[in-house]
Amino acid sequence: MFRVLTLEDYIRIPPSRFGEPLERVAFEVLWGEYVGRVERDVGVYVAIFDVEVSKRGVVIFGDGATYNRVRFKALVYTPLINEVVEGEVVRTEDFGAFVRIGPIDALIHRTQMMEDNVVLYDKQSGAFVGERSRRRLGRGDVVRARVVGVSYVTAGNRDVVRVSLTLRQPMLGKLEWIEEELSGSRKGAQKAQQKQ
Repeated sequence: MFRVLTLEDYIRIPPSRFGEPLERVAFEVLWGEYVGRVERDVGVYVAIFDVEVSKRGVVIFGDGATYNRVRFKALVYTPLINEVVEGEVVRTEDFGAFVRIGPIDALIHRTQMMEDNVVLYDKQSGAFVGERSRRRLGRGDVVRARVVGVSYVTAGNRDVVRVSLTLRQPMLGKLEWIEEELSGSRKGAQKAQQKQ
């Protein structure tokens, strides 16, 4: 889920940037500090905007920079359990496919790709193939999925969010599969009406 937060913070403005417009410097410093950062209670910071910076800064002994109070808005993406998302398959491995949802890549394990058993992974084309249906899922395909797992882990010195998806529910999967399912439902409804 995307949402907008209003935040306040202090930023360090180095002496080398004192002659530049304060709002631009504040925006660039905030962008560098926040965008791409992951916080467990917030999610992933995607963008910063509407920056208001105090003209009055504080100098700390031994540091020639000023510390200015800022108020700004941040666009964040917070993956939620049971949220339905759409995204493109951007990478495949023999164990599953990675789907770009917002600013992150979420994993669909091969057991969660379709109602059918996945029996083949074609490494050259990067596609998975179903046993009975012969449906293929690979790089470049757009899917509708449900978030079934969200975890925050620390990798090195930063937090990372990991998201698991499933396509094994009605009206989920590759968009073409959903369209086939809908057209089959429409044909079934039309036949039922004709019998009456």
